[in-house]
Amino acid sequence: MSMIRNRTVLLLALSVGSIVGMFKGTEAKQKWVFRIKSRFEEKRQVAAEKKFVRQGGVPLDDIEIAAFHNS
Repeated sequence: MSMIRNRTVLLLALSVGSIVGMFKGTEAKQKWVFRIKSRFEEKRQVAAEKKFVRQGGVPLDDIEIAAFHNS
């Protein structure tokens, strides 16, 4: 289910981005697609963090994540 939703959001962002690109140019298209994908990824990351905390994990802030994880 999650994989289908991810593909749907990506397909929707690219298709609407193409329409934006036709009227405002490729740079505007790239900015718009990046903004939509960033929002989606941020929401997914927050949901995963909440799930981790509910399961008894210790929440890490951005600095701790950057210091201990190479991703």
